Amino acid sequence: MKEISTKHPGGVALLAEPILNKGTAFSVEEREKYGLLGLLPPHVETLPEQTDRAYEALKAKDTDLERHIYLRALQDTNEVLFYNLVISHVAEMMPLIYTPVVGEACEKFSEIYRRPRGLFISYPQRDEIDRILDNAMNETVKAIVVTDGERILGLGDQGTGGMGIPIGKLALYTAAGGVDPSVTLPIILDVGTNNEERLKDPLYIGWREKRISGDDYFEFVDRFVQAVKRKWPNVLLQFEDFAQAHAEPLLAKYRDELCTYNDDIQGTAAVAAGTLLAACKMLGKPLSAHHIAFLGAGSAGAGIAEQLIRIMKDEGLTDAEARERIYMVDRYGLLHSEMDGLMAFQERLVQDHASVASWSSSSDGSVSLLDVVKNGMPGILIGVSGQHGLFSEQVVREMAKNTERPIIFPLSNPTSKAEAVPADILEWTDGKALIGTGSPFAPVTYKGQVHHIAQSNNTYIFPGVGLGVLASEATRVTDNMFMASSQALADLSPALKDPAAPLLPPVSDIRAVSRAVAFAVARQAVADKVAPDRSDEELERCIDAAVWTPVYNKLT
Repeated sequence: MKEISTKHPGGVALLAEPILNKGTAFSVEEREKYGLLGLLPPHVETLPEQTDRAYEALKAKDTDLERHIYLRALQDTNEVLFYNLVISHVAEMMPLIYTPVVGEACEKFSEIYRRPRGLFISYPQRDEIDRILDNAMNETVKAIVVTDGERILGLGDQGTGGMGIPIGKLALYTAAGGVDPSVTLPIILDVGTNNEERLKDPLYIGWREKRISGDDYFEFVDRFVQAVKRKWPNVLLQFEDFAQAHAEPLLAKYRDELCTYNDDIQGTAAVAAGTLLAACKMLGKPLSAHHIAFLGAGSAGAGIAEQLIRIMKDEGLTDAEARERIYMVDRYGLLHSEMDGLMAFQERLVQDHASVASWSSSSDGSVSLLDVVKNGMPGILIGVSGQHGLFSEQVVREMAKNTERPIIFPLSNPTSKAEAVPADILEWTDGKALIGTGSPFAPVTYKGQVHHIAQSNNTYIFPGVGLGVLASEATRVTDNMFMASSQALADLSPALKDPAAPLLPPVSDIRAVSRAVAFAVARQAVADKVAPDRSDEELERCIDAAVWTPVYNKLT
């Protein structure tokens, strides 16, 4: 049995340490040794007994937000019990600790705030970042998720409330990926908020100023990154929910400086690509044979598009041929070569204006999504707009006219932001669409057939990426590692064996999925020479050794 050394004198101090606290599972001997006599009821429980009791308490809550609050309180009290509960009922728990409920939790973060977790680094404390990092409760940190709260899911600027995202992401690093929670650290960079509702809220606990911008913003983030490199030079740093104006530049600047990635760009791309590859394999038609329309041309959409272009090139297309098959549509219509004000990453994804000008049905010359579907005849439609209902009946029915089995992915989170709901998509396509969503949806019965909806959520990718990076001791996260994760996910598709099955494995299998992704990522890290040279067998052993399981360990 693994032993955990504790510097705490015991008693109340020990009960206050979530990673060490066993609650009613402390043995009689431990209660006597660590000064716990009288602080706990006399019956000594097992972890399964505690888990059953916690599950019953959870079910007694009236709303999902109350269940989220209960789970967060349990996490802050007894992490082993929390993770054992989550893993024991993972399909039921994942929506409660992450999407979609985490969106509401971020909006109400100040109202439901109970106890500190992670680090809050605010702009007025920019000269104290090294000291702040020294205050981390973790002695060893191997994985950090950081956000500035500006683009939380599809909900926009939540300021300090965005801290719910790093907390939720790292909970899934552990629950889904098996990463030891004692080496993870959530961080919020509080640079203010432009959300007037937050600024006027008397309960808002963040820095009550407008967001900093420009050089001041990038200098502050750089101070943070350099401090992290000094404190934990080998850490995995994941950027999360940064606005598109910042996400791409930050990734480009730091990806060769330390082991870092942006899950909104690379993780979203990997899971979407993996799900699409599964659909293509099921249909017996390679990705490169499709035209693909995107609704949403921000960093997430562009990240998916670039990964799909790499896959098409691997399948034999030239770069130009692959890009001709990608249609990026934003609020002003299809991106084309005559548009002004495009960001650098968008300019790489424009269509030649001369080839699409005749598609427009609008007086202002813009090319709408419906125009694209009618003229470009895409077989794949991906929504990353953050806007509810934009996959209209007319758009979907038009797509179904030109494609026998349309692949339609409304990926925006949370559920309230989905571009369309699966029941409508199936109705409008006579049950023929292959569907992937960002948030969980219940199975849909259409004309007597049950359709299981694949949740093409980043949770299928990032926990495995984290485990693979840490187990392989990778020093960088490469594009090839994300490509490997996509292929690993596609290979696990139940639909490859049963066309009536969903495109992705059930969430209940998420730990097995994460392990397969971790191995693919670790293997690619070795191939890319960003990790120590190890055989496949050695990598398997490293992954097994890195996986944390919620059990109570002996204290010394």
